[in-house]
Amino acid sequence: MVGLKRYILLFACSVMGIEAGAKVLLPQILSSNMVLQRDKPLNIWGFGASGEAVSVSFAGQQKQTITDAEGKWKVVLAPLKTSAVPAAMTIKGSNTIVLDNILVGEVWLCSGQSNMEYAMRKLAKVKKPLNEKLGYPVDELAKANNPQIRIFLVNRKELIKPDSLHKSWSVAQDSALKNFSAAGYFFAKELQEELNVPVGMISSAVSGSAIEPWIPKESLETGYFKDRKPGNDPGKFYAPMIEPLTPFAIRGFLWYQGETNCFLKENISYSYKMKALIDSWRTAWKEDLPFYYVQIAPFNYSGSKGKVLLDAQTEPEFWEAQAQLLRMPNTGMVITTDLNDYPEDLHPNYKWEIGRRLALWALANTYDKKINYSGPMYKSVTFKGANAELEFTHNGKGLLTADGKTLDCFTIAAADGKFVPARAVIKGDKLIVSAKGLKKPAAVRFGWDEAMRPNLYNKDGLPALPFRTDNPLTNQFKPI
Repeated sequence: MVGLKRYILLFACSVMGIEAGAKVLLPQILSSNMVLQRDKPLNIWGFGASGEAVSVSFAGQQKQTITDAEGKWKVVLAPLKTSAVPAAMTIKGSNTIVLDNILVGEVWLCSGQSNMEYAMRKLAKVKKPLNEKLGYPVDELAKANNPQIRIFLVNRKELIKPDSLHKSWSVAQDSALKNFSAAGYFFAKELQEELNVPVGMISSAVSGSAIEPWIPKESLETGYFKDRKPGNDPGKFYAPMIEPLTPFAIRGFLWYQGETNCFLKENISYSYKMKALIDSWRTAWKEDLPFYYVQIAPFNYSGSKGKVLLDAQTEPEFWEAQAQLLRMPNTGMVITTDLNDYPEDLHPNYKWEIGRRLALWALANTYDKKINYSGPMYKSVTFKGANAELEFTHNGKGLLTADGKTLDCFTIAAADGKFVPARAVIKGDKLIVSAKGLKKPAAVRFGWDEAMRPNLYNKDGLPALPFRTDNPLTNQFKPI
């Protein structure tokens, strides 16, 4: 890969610039205060002088190797069990490096654009949330004092350079946490509390970025993309901000991105780009790691004045494209239709709830906790006379209206495709939808407008995913 060659070249240049007796060098991701992924083989790697003997000692293991002709070296530690007791790792070559305060637990990589990058320091500046049920941890930054949570913030210009200070990882508090992803931190907090193990979070996100820069360029040149030319600088951020991390063992990925591509009125093309991203990252880590992502929050796209003309259905169609990825194994999507109080705010608050809902997916599907982790999702429709009978997955403890009022945001149409407001009622685990005067319905839509804030939830307090039964994307996207 081009990015990997560039990465190796930079390291090699650094090595060649050091005279005889060159020091052993480590990548940025290996430092004091880090969390190592439990229960998996662990790569420890770096650079030195060609032919230099290097040893690594940690947790009762000692591994030796010799640097190759380019000065590269790597050892593999056997899988480790959970450890909340700080330990030191010693790397010896012509010099000695000691990394201290290392824990062993769960490690996740979070990436995307500004809503993932959205820093903890901003919590104190957001407007007071209207939904009091979801809380408002305005003082979390000041209160944070859990040494079992560690954070690593990727600097796009520094990650590919060797590290001489070995302080890239930090305990999640004070100034380090101030600039870290709020969604990533609250995910870690929920995970740490529920699993009672150390949690390490790596944040690699760029404000305003489209999805293409996060995908290796070659992954956008075959298959669906063979006769298409994706823009937005494919691979621009993958090479410096993701690829250097790939030897580091992790549990899974968190993804919060899409606004930039939604402004371009994308739908099925975004599904394929996201599939390319998931496939390429899993290939790079040599494992089908879990991939949990966030539905972009409601926003007034139709009121934007960009190069592409958008309407009130642009965002629902994008949500639909995002939802297609649920057909890939080991994926999950957080529903956010209730997480923006102000339609003109592209960076809504409630990042604490985003983190919690991401953690629900992980706790249930990665860690086998017996909990409900999603709001209702459309499964099927049966038309019986003047009624449409809808079934859902993720009903949890049952369906309800969050505000106790009549179900809203449903429309229904006959074969002519003219949608009219519909009446929907809960009947056990199903919904019955109809409209006065409509004798033979053919399609139902729910929440199919960027301005809608539907009140259909399950009893676990999670909102339903907008949908349309007349979905043309279903047979267009081929996830395998």
